[in-house]
Amino acid sequence: MSVDQLNPEPLWSQLAAILREQIKAGDYEPRQVLPSEAHLQQEHGVARGTVRRAVRALAEEGYVVVIQGRGTFVAPRESWPES
Repeated sequence: MSVDQLNPEPLWSQLAAILREQIKAGDYEPRQVLPSEAHLQQEHGVARGTVRRAVRALAEEGYVVVIQGRGTFVAPRESWPES
């Protein structure tokens, strides 16, 4: 899965949706670190700001926790919004 440059939906929103689904599907387990910003940039062909905005959205929703200097970790399932 990757972002679609031709889709009118903002790239950060597409990337957040991709990561959200990967988290929900168990591709990333609770307390597991997400790939680095650089890795996500390269993998999805987007700018650093796009990755940061997507991660910020996931943090606001409760799916991830950002720890300065350590990385971005998947939050415990009880922090996730009801689906």
